[in-house]
Amino acid sequence: MAGAEIERLVQALARLPGLGLRSGRRAALAVLAKRETLLRPLAAALEEADASVHACAQCGNLDSNDPCAICTDTRRNGGQLCVVENVADLWALERSGLYRGRYHVLGGVLSPLDGIGPEDLSIARLAARADEPAVSEVILALPATVDGQTTAHYISDRLSNYDISVTGLAHGVPIGGELNYLDDGTLGAALKARHPL
Repeated sequence: MAGAEIERLVQALARLPGLGLRSGRRAALAVLAKRETLLRPLAAALEEADASVHACAQCGNLDSNDPCAICTDTRRNGGQLCVVENVADLWALERSGLYRGRYHVLGGVLSPLDGIGPEDLSIARLAARADEPAVSEVILALPATVDGQTTAHYISDRLSNYDISVTGLAHGVPIGGELNYLDDGTLGAALKARHPL
């Protein structure tokens, strides 16, 4: 089979999200076959990212600057603070181009079964940021899972004495969605969040 170096490369690639052992092998073969155009640029980019990318001390976003580009952008609405589970969710909201406020990355959601409590997340830092005079709204953009909604309720309770508005993203029928393809939870959320037309 393959040598130890190749096997280490395959194993490292296989640990990436969305890849398994088979995909790791294909990726390893692809980068080894194209050393100049794939392997060396990838190795250089990984080394550079390892040396310079870190979490923003204010919001938790990943950037080479601290504070990050979002936190230092004076054109953003400093009165809105959007709370997300992880950086992937922050990046998804940024891709939409619809939100122009600031963010707060929790670093996960509450999960008693996994031993993740409030002290394991950046909830205390969120409370401190929400208490700043400029902040008027905290938007809870957390997953529509049991753990995500438990976290949202916990944060909402924690911020209930603050002079701010705590809101959540709407849940329900997606645009273009057909009712017969939706699960019961989505339909239930859509019925509860109904509004006059």
